[in-house]
Amino acid sequence: MANNMKILVVDDEVSIVDILKLNLKRENFDVLEAYDGEMALKIALEEEPDLILLDVMLPKMDGFTVCKRIREVSQVPIIMLTAREEEIDKVLGLELGADDYITKPFSTRELMARIKSNLRRVNYELNAAVEGAADDSKKISYAGVELDLNHYLATKDGKPIDLTIREFELLKFLMAIPEKIYSRQELLERVWGYEFYGDARTVDVTVRRLREKIELDPSEPKFIATKRSLGYYFTDPSIRK
Repeated sequence: MANNMKILVVDDEVSIVDILKLNLKRENFDVLEAYDGEMALKIALEEEPDLILLDVMLPKMDGFTVCKRIREVSQVPIIMLTAREEEIDKVLGLELGADDYITKPFSTRELMARIKSNLRRVNYELNAAVEGAADDSKKISYAGVELDLNHYLATKDGKPIDLTIREFELLKFLMAIPEKIYSRQELLERVWGYEFYGDARTVDVTVRRLREKIELDPSEPKFIATKRSLGYYFTDPSIRK
């Protein structure tokens, strides 16, 4: 993990920001602070942090709106912080483009595991882009859906698909071995990178977002299929009977 990566901490409770700042600095991260939604959006766009910890309940502009606005211009990893247990809050954050969420109160160990998991994906993306700058051979393609693994680009029928890092990673993983079924827990472990903290709903929402971007009719998916009670798999519709 590279040192001195910038993390933006957004929470209207100063005590929480102070605790997070202390623990992040111990891990050699640089920390940016924001205490309301408008400030968070301004800092996110101007400072371009490597990851954002974003509280849901914020003055001036709520975390969901901040997430949506950031996603219009950036794919920076966003971890939503919420004190509420309602499932709809978690789902809404993921549907708006958040990469992950964690419910307060949370342990420092759990939070750091989430942060490092998400930042590993960013590092992988950057390294792949540099190493593959002169090599266009690493691609996966089925029935018009193509992933350029070196440059983290996705296209369908030649047209770009705007995927978050997590969506790209999930699609890449499923496309690597078509027709192989993976359970939600397997996908959490292999794609999200943590074994004990994930919620299966995270996988479901990310699959739904992917289907909305690559399927002609998301309600009748042709690429990302579901095997009832078992999990998800990628299938090439050109060879389906």
